[in-house]
Amino acid sequence: MTANWSIITEHISRVTGSTFKGEQISSVGGGCINQAYRLSDGQRSYFVKLNQANALGMFEAELAGLQEICQSHTILAPRPLGCGVAMGSAYIVLEWLSLTSGSTQGWAAMGQQLAAMHRVSSPNGFGWHRANTIGETLQPNRWQENWLDFWQGQRLGHQFRLAQRRGGHFPKKQALMDCLPDLLGDHRPSPSLVHGDLWSGNAALTADMEPVIFDPAVYYGDREVDIAMTELFGRFPQAFYQAYQSSWPLAPGYDLRKRLYNLYHILNHFNLFGGGYEAQANRTIDQLVKAVC
Repeated sequence: MTANWSIITEHISRVTGSTFKGEQISSVGGGCINQAYRLSDGQRSYFVKLNQANALGMFEAELAGLQEICQSHTILAPRPLGCGVAMGSAYIVLEWLSLTSGSTQGWAAMGQQLAAMHRVSSPNGFGWHRANTIGETLQPNRWQENWLDFWQGQRLGHQFRLAQRRGGHFPKKQALMDCLPDLLGDHRPSPSLVHGDLWSGNAALTADMEPVIFDPAVYYGDREVDIAMTELFGRFPQAFYQAYQSSWPLAPGYDLRKRLYNLYHILNHFNLFGGGYEAQANRTIDQLVKAVC
């Protein structure tokens, strides 16, 4: 995909109120969904992601999610400068942050600050004011008062419906859905502001050792969904968990619920990539059904 960089630099100039001539364009890692670039004039730099023009809605939702996190004043997220379409390519512009793997102290601060973000709640219940995406998959976020209903219909139910269209075979799907009230039991979480896609590729420390999270799939849900996902594709450093637990201990039963919450992401990976994720999902379903049914 090819962008009209002059449109993007004009956008940055307009938003910042200062003329920006970004003539230095270098490709950087940005995941498997988008093309990512560092756009610089030698003094100021910005992070730009590109996709097909029809992906503008995805970038608009990402921008709104980053704004939601920034407005919580709890943890750093890249400040979005805007998004649009330039020469047939959708784009989003974010502030440039130099990242590092960091230190024990930095990851402890990550745990403390994430707990603070999770204390931000919503009077509307569970969901968000708009749909967004998890990877490239549509993530519905209609407001619901009950967490069980939200998780059953808009998370697992949604992914199972997509998986059925893809030809996925999950023999114990209905048994699991019938067991959801037992799996969640008396767990009554408050609606917390969650990142929604918090794995090691979406969290880091800045060069100043400040925790930062990015590429969110924001909504208001059980805070445990974020902690669970940090354990799905390789755990965060132990200092993160110790600090989070000291700030806001997780409720009893988390070890079982995290399998339920991570099943959502396993199913999503099946819907995106196929392959062995079907078998992984079925193993998780079997474990959950055996645990309570």
